[in-house]
Order: sequence, then C-alpha cells, then structure tokens
Amino acid sequence: AGGRSVCSEEIDLVLVPGFDRAAVLAAVAAVEAKSEHPIARAIVAAATEEGLTLPEVTSFESVTGFGVTAEAGGQRIEVGADRYMVKLGLDITPFAAEAARLGDEGKSPLYAAVDGRLAAILAVADPIKETTPQAIRALHGLGLKVAMITGDNARTANAIARQLGIDEVVAEVLPEGKVGTVKRLKGMGTLTYVGDGINDAPALAEADVGLAVGTGTDIAIEAADVVLMSGRLTAVRDAIALSKATMRNIRQNLFWAFIYNAALIPVAAGVLWPAFGVLLSPIIAAAAMALSSVFV
Repeated sequence: AGGRSVCSEEIDLVLVPGFDRAAVLAAVAAVEAKSEHPIARAIVAAATEEGLTLPEVTSFESVTGFGVTAEAGGQRIEVGADRYMVKLGLDITPFAAEAARLGDEGKSPLYAAVDGRLAAILAVADPIKETTPQAIRALHGLGLKVAMITGDNARTANAIARQLGIDEVVAEVLPEGKVGTVKRLKGMGTLTYVGDGINDAPALAEADVGLAVGTGTDIAIEAADVVLMSGRLTAVRDAIALSKATMRNIRQNLFWAFIYNAALIPVAAGVLWPAFGVLLSPIIAAAAMALSSVFV
C-alpha cells in the first residue's frame, strides 16, 4: 500500500564527474514531464523552481516497472530504478554509498543515463502523509497485520516500514508480481488490498477485498470492491468498522426474526388450544405479522 506524498522542495542529485548539473536535471525533468508519477511531477517542479529551460522531448516510452526513456535535446535519456540501469547494462556501484544513504532516509533513489552512460543518481523527498501513521495504528488496534508491497528498493521500503511499524515488507516487486504476492499473503488469512494505480488493478481484483483510493486511477477504482472517496488511509479503518457494524446488524436481525417466528408460529398453529383453549385471532395474527418487521 502506498500513503506517501511528494514534496518538491528537496531534491538530491549526485553526478558522475564530467556531467553538468543543470543540463542533467533539465533533461531528466523534460522526460519526466511526460509521466504522471508523483515523483516525476516533483522533479519537474524542482527544475522549474531553479529556472531551468526544459529541452524538447520526442520518442517517449514508459518501461513498466523500470522507468522511462526518451530523446531530450538530441540526447537519449533513461531514468528509472536500479534494476533499469542493470537492464541497460550500466554499472551503478559508483553510487552504492549514495543509494544506501538515500534508502536509509526513506527516499527512493532513481538513476539517470545520458546517451548510454550513467550520469546521476537523484531522489526527491517523499514524506509520509500525516494520516498514514494514524491509519496503521488504528489497523493494529483492530488486531490486523499490515504489509507493504512496493516497487521501491528494499532499503527504502524497510526504512519506511520501520517508521510506520509495518509488519511485513515485500519490496522491488514488478507490477506483474503484485498478484503473486497477494496470492501468497492470502494464504495467511483474509486479505484486504489498498491501491490507487493502474498497476494495482489486478491485485485489487485478486484480493479478498479490494479498496481503491478515490483519488487514484479509474481502472483501479473499477477493479476494487470499495472506493475510499476521501483518499485518506484512515478511511480503511472506517470501512472495516462500517462493515463490522453491518454484519452485526444482519446477525441481530436474523436472530430476532428467528426467535419471533419460532415463538409465534406454534401459537398461530394452535399449540395453546389443548391446554388453555386459546386460538390466535386472524386479526391478531395479521397485526403480529406486520409487527415482526417493526420489531426486527
């Protein structure tokens, strides 16, 4: 599950010697401007705040689960996770220390390559929403366990999990791997999945109960069983509480309907006649039938 919002005021950008900061940031921002990801929007905002002019972008392509690529200002730009750089055959070990630092700070490091050469590692401050810790505490209060399934690297995911008290972390999961993870977790008990993105739709459908965040994508909302219109994760607790109250009401109704009919049907059938000479008047029987709905 998600629950973090991006703040564009802070951006970490470490360059390979020989690359110009402004040129790399402008090129990366130009490519990310074609993406709808919150971190992408934050990178664009950071470049705009620095007054950079973004080059023209062509041949944009989103590589699902890895990153994005395009031509920007006549250069081939690739931006994405560490696995994307590995897929491109680039060595990211020079940034190992920076990646570890960013991960421990709960930031998701991204890498940028220019014309097939590793150019930079960057990350945007990705603070946790105010309502998220409260929501997780509330879920723990209900006796539930909370797991986080994310495409972030394991170090970043575990740093966030430590802050929030999340019970289980499944990191570096590609979009197609979310369904498999949901199936595995379902083996531990009834599972509710909360998501908002296109990649969450299959997992929302696979879960016992899928809860889509109302501010998310249309396909996620269509695939879910419940939509949290407010977008606040505390609404997960409210949805569970409402469901429990509904089931409690159903059980109460079934109990009283059974007891009421179990008591009055024998009377209507004349069970009191042999001992007391009492029969139920049709008028009283009709009134009792109507009263049963009111009573229940």
